[in-house]
Amino acid sequence: MLETLISTPLLLYGGVFVLGALIGSFVNVVILRLPPLLEYDWRCQCHDLLQNESEPGERPLGIAVSRSMCPHCGHGITALENIPVLSFLVLRGRCSACGERISLRYPLVELTTALLFLATLWHFGPTAQGLLALPLTAVLVALTGIDADTQLLPDNMTLPLLWAGILVNYFGVYTDLGSSVLGAIAGYLILWSIYHLFRLMTGKEGMGYGDFKLLAAMGAWMGWQFLPLIVLLSSVVGAVVGLVLMGTGRLNRDKPMPFGPFIAAAGWIALIWGERIMAYYTRSSGFG
Repeated sequence: MLETLISTPLLLYGGVFVLGALIGSFVNVVILRLPPLLEYDWRCQCHDLLQNESEPGERPLGIAVSRSMCPHCGHGITALENIPVLSFLVLRGRCSACGERISLRYPLVELTTALLFLATLWHFGPTAQGLLALPLTAVLVALTGIDADTQLLPDNMTLPLLWAGILVNYFGVYTDLGSSVLGAIAGYLILWSIYHLFRLMTGKEGMGYGDFKLLAAMGAWMGWQFLPLIVLLSSVVGAVVGLVLMGTGRLNRDKPMPFGPFIAAAGWIALIWGERIMAYYTRSSGFG
C-alpha cells in the first residue's frame, strides 16, 4: 500500500494536499482555542498564588475533545459542514443555522497549510526530511496565527519545537547535532541581545521572549548556518510590511507589531530554499 502510494505521484501529492487541509482545520482550532486556555490557566495560577476570592471563571473549550461550533449562535458544526475549504464554499461562507458570515480566515488557513504541505513534500520528496518537515510546517502556521491575534508565542509550542529540532538532528536529518545545538543557542542569544540593546537605547521593549525561543527553534532544526538568512529575511519583510501598514493607517506607530509571523515565514523559506538562496548570494557576491 505504502509502495503504491509513493510510486504514484498523483496519489502521493493529492493525499498530502488533503492531509494538509485536514491539519489546517485543526490548526484553526489551535489558533482559536489555545490562547483562552492559556489565559484561564494563568488566572488559576494567580488565584492559587494570591489566594483571592475571585474565581478564574469557566474553563474555555478544549482543543482536542470539544466539538466545533458557530461563534455567533453556538450551532454544533456537523461532519459535512466541517470539510476543509469545501464546506465553506458549499455554505457560501455562512453558518447554516443563523446565516452569519464565517470568517474567511478558516478556509485560508486550511488552504495555506495544504499548499505548504504540498510544496514541502514536492521539495524533499517522500523522505525523512519531507515527512518531518510537515509537522514543523503546521506548528509554524499555528504560531503565526496565534502571534498575529494575541502577540503571544506560547512556550508549550516553541519549546517542544526547539527540543524536537535537536532530537531530529541527533540523527542528522537536516544538519549535524553540533550545528543544531549551536543554532538553538545562537538563535536565542541573537534576539536576546537585540532586545536588550534596543531597550537600553530607547527604554522600550522591541519584541517578546517568545521570539527568542522561536528563532532558537529554527536554529535547532536547520543549524546555526541558516540563522543570518532567517534574521535578514524576517527583518526585511517585517520592515516592509510595517511601513505599508503604517502608510495605510492600519498600524499605529506606537502599537507593537508581532515579529513571530516573520520569523516563522523566514524559517520555512530557509528550510525549503535556504541552500539555493545562500548559494546564489555566494556566486553573485564573488565569494564562491
